[in-house]
Amino acid sequence: MNIGNTLFGNGGKTFQSIGSVSSLVLLFLNIAFVISGLILLFFFIMGGIGMIGSAGKNDPQKAEQSKKTITSALIGFVIVFVAYWIVKLIGLLIGINNII
Repeated sequence: MNIGNTLFGNGGKTFQSIGSVSSLVLLFLNIAFVISGLILLFFFIMGGIGMIGSAGKNDPQKAEQSKKTITSALIGFVIVFVAYWIVKLIGLLIGINNII
């Protein structure tokens, strides 16, 4: 198994094909959006587990903390979603069609 091909695609030459600052920024943005999605999923799961765990107990503080975790995850999702579309809009305005 070729780890470079499996993880980075393009025959493992993704980082070798970076020829300009713009391609480096595009690579960074793509990685940042993927990582933010994984973090969002993690916080949703942790908030849900906290809600389930506090459902059988008479601990309103733990339930409130779980609600805050889910609310923060949703706010973060909205921020990342808006940022994604702002980057897409800027790309269209300056003439880069496949910016993300």
